[in-house]
Amino acid sequence: MKQKIKLNLALLACAVFSLTESFVPSFDYSIFGGKLSLTQISSATTSVQIDETNEPNLMNSSSISASDRLTKARERLKVATFESFGLVDETNGLRKETRVRELILKVAEPEVKYDAVKLEEGLFKQPGTWLFRNVQLFIPLTRFTLSVLSDIYLKKERKNRKMRARELMLLISNLGPAIIKAGQALASRPDLLPKEYLDELQKLQDRLPPFSNIEAHNVISDELGRPWDEVFEFIKPDPIAAASIGQVYKAKLKSNGHTVAVKVQRPGCEDTISLDLYILRWYSSWFTKALTTLGRNVNLVSIIDDFGELIFREIDYRAEMVNCQRFAELYANIPGVYVPKVYDQLTKKRLLTMEWVDGLKVVDRTKLLDKGINPSKIVDTLVQCSLRQMLENGLFHADPHAGNLLVMENGNLCFLDFGMVSYVEANQRYGIMEAVVHLVNRDFKSLANLYKRLGFIPSEQDTSPIVTALEKALPDVLNASVSEFNFKNVINKLGDVMYTFPFSLPPYYIAIIRCLGVLEGVAIQADPQFRIISDAYPYIASRLLTDSSPELQKALQQLVFKDGQLRWDRFGELLKEAQFTRDYDVTMALNQMLDFLLSERGTVIREKLRDQIVDGIGEAGTASIDYISSNFRQISLGSIPSILNRDSQALDKLMQTEDFPQELQSLIKIVQTVSNSEGFDPRKILPLLRRLVSEPEIQKISILLAQSLSERVVSRIIRRAFNVPQQSRIPSTQTFQHLKPSETV
Repeated sequence: MKQKIKLNLALLACAVFSLTESFVPSFDYSIFGGKLSLTQISSATTSVQIDETNEPNLMNSSSISASDRLTKARERLKVATFESFGLVDETNGLRKETRVRELILKVAEPEVKYDAVKLEEGLFKQPGTWLFRNVQLFIPLTRFTLSVLSDIYLKKERKNRKMRARELMLLISNLGPAIIKAGQALASRPDLLPKEYLDELQKLQDRLPPFSNIEAHNVISDELGRPWDEVFEFIKPDPIAAASIGQVYKAKLKSNGHTVAVKVQRPGCEDTISLDLYILRWYSSWFTKALTTLGRNVNLVSIIDDFGELIFREIDYRAEMVNCQRFAELYANIPGVYVPKVYDQLTKKRLLTMEWVDGLKVVDRTKLLDKGINPSKIVDTLVQCSLRQMLENGLFHADPHAGNLLVMENGNLCFLDFGMVSYVEANQRYGIMEAVVHLVNRDFKSLANLYKRLGFIPSEQDTSPIVTALEKALPDVLNASVSEFNFKNVINKLGDVMYTFPFSLPPYYIAIIRCLGVLEGVAIQADPQFRIISDAYPYIASRLLTDSSPELQKALQQLVFKDGQLRWDRFGELLKEAQFTRDYDVTMALNQMLDFLLSERGTVIREKLRDQIVDGIGEAGTASIDYISSNFRQISLGSIPSILNRDSQALDKLMQTEDFPQELQSLIKIVQTVSNSEGFDPRKILPLLRRLVSEPEIQKISILLAQSLSERVVSRIIRRAFNVPQQSRIPSTQTFQHLKPSETV
């Protein structure tokens, strides 16, 4: 009934949305490079329209018929239903889904995109401009480079590495916004720099002294096309925060009294960044040639170009606005997550106006506890939301540091600053989860081949030394339990390998490394016991068990099957971990596993599993056989077997008896894990049980099991009646081999 109500409400909402869209005009929005209706890039929950004339700007809707609008509504409902409920398996009525999806609108692009060739053509004609800046950069950077070369020549490079890393960090912090941003980007490049440099560059602060209020007022007036004080009333005359690109004021809107955050870009920021990119690109071409002669195949020019695209996107506040709106559409419905509203008409290229949000910093553990807010719960919300960003929709906040996160009075987590937003393609998301499987499985050969497939290492590269290096670098981490994993330790160890061998990391992977590193750093300050990998593992386990995509199903099979045998302990561990995920559905996990076992690919494993069960039954005592038979009978009648009911006292007592077979212990524990899962409802298993009863392959196995069971029960009765000693047991494979095909159908 509830589902019908939801669907009816969804249909009504889609119909209303369709009517609304017909009234809203389309306009040429260059961020997307074409005409889009306003409703496609913003929503009522994420943007606010300021209409100071109080005159509605509506189009005549008579040209669109009611039937057309209804058709649109139905199409939207179809999409919404697919995304919300997944697909339904027509054979048994069970839901199947994959959460990895490609977005039509990904990261918003700036109006003025980074164009290295165009930039070079323009600045080359202004030698007076770039020569002076070149000297400003050349002298300190050359001095530092000579110091490092001297250390290498004197064989003191490793000894002095930490000192030189600190020198580089201090040097970069005084060279302007573009160089600071470049240094922060390098802090996530274990393939380019050793650990000591990465640690120091992570300390770079994106802060510069604020520019004058008069300059800020002029920028606002220029962007709005009217005096700033006609629109805003600053609550405080000075900025509350200043960074390398812009600064933020707290103000009120004169039109409605709403409190807003007004972000104003530093004057001349784009020109300064363009100039530094031009110079850095020129130097990078020479360094690339030098590294090539030393046998290091690193294209520094492409790295600078990737950085140029990112920073040009960050300095266009209209792109940030759209990213914020898109982020809200995708993630604001997650419980405990809040995204501020953006004021469309008061946001321009160098001006961003956003809802003001009061709150505490995530790292203010004492203040959170004083307010009755559990820091661990906030951290869990942060991590779960971030995992869904990176591994489900692909659009993710790439800079979730403490300054960009607030805990509101109601305990909600508010995301701020959407200048750095990245996107991970679907195949890349599968690759990330596959890498986790290989790490847990300690399958370094497959991990190295995955790196090659993703383009991290050249296709012609021999992976044998990389496999050996990974085995040596990660023994302590991989021998520890999953709950003891530490992301920073894993990245440091992997970074040593990536620095030694010819790795070239793509931008999305660098953004993820940075994001996860920042997340764990923030989370540990809020909750000292937190480890991101242990917190993320339940989510990964849930996805592996329930996602119907072929890529994740293959990864699951690699994890829980080995040499044709089901690894009961690994499967049980996955089921236990997955139950801690909020939206985990154990029936989907069981259906996925059954799909594989009944498929042609699962034939060998199915037969070995059958043999294990039969061998176990052969060792069972009378009480055990009675219990097993009773459950089989209940299943055959389509009712819920007693083993799935939560009254497990009888089963626990039975498992403690000497004649309960060891082969069945693992299977029973799996069943108990399923039945004890949070939110488990035995009634949800009924469609699965009906499928078990109706599947020809299961019927065949059931007959074989029953025949073997009856043979062994009769044999046991005869032995006891005539006091005949037990002989060596006939292997179950031989038992099945003597059966004729007609006896097994």
